[in-house]
Amino acid sequence: MAAAIMITTEMVDAAFGATAARTRPDDSDPFRVGDFVVYPTHGVGKVERVGPEEFAGHKLNIVRISFAENRMTLRIPLARARAAGLRKIATNEALAAAMLTLEGRPRVSRLLWAKRAQGYLAKINSGDLGALAEVVRDLQSAADGTGSSFSQRNLFELAIERFASESAAIEGASRAATIERLTRLLQQRSRPAVGPDPVRV
Repeated sequence: MAAAIMITTEMVDAAFGATAARTRPDDSDPFRVGDFVVYPTHGVGKVERVGPEEFAGHKLNIVRISFAENRMTLRIPLARARAAGLRKIATNEALAAAMLTLEGRPRVSRLLWAKRAQGYLAKINSGDLGALAEVVRDLQSAADGTGSSFSQRNLFELAIERFASESAAIEGASRAATIERLTRLLQQRSRPAVGPDPVRV
């Protein structure tokens, strides 16, 4: 049986020092207080604080983000923030490109709904504005609930809310007004055309 190893305070300090979050020198665009940011699985939030906080007697540099929509606060080690998918909100150019995607013809897949739903959820949780636009575009028939399933409507609503939240933050508009504008836009679109069969590997 292996001998027990005595863990000293110095060892713990060294471990925290090695892994403690700190801004990377090559990060030319760090997160700042007041920034709107996107966390993949939670959507748009606002940076409340960037700096050291004490955990179990040790200090770590963290990014504290508040999500007003669900009254949640998230703390992420600063050095792990990018790897965790945290990013600043998209640029106006990225929003314009996403709007072009959203306004395009929906793509209809012949895959079973369970497989499609997994793909849609993965796109929603990617935090990518363009991917969100694709989900909204392809599930827009769920907007009025006609001929759509409960799970389809749920995915559509989640995608359009995430898309609208980031769009509103970029444009300085209200989320509710943005959702209303997007819904009107989708209602004006033509019926979806059946696209080619998906490629099977």
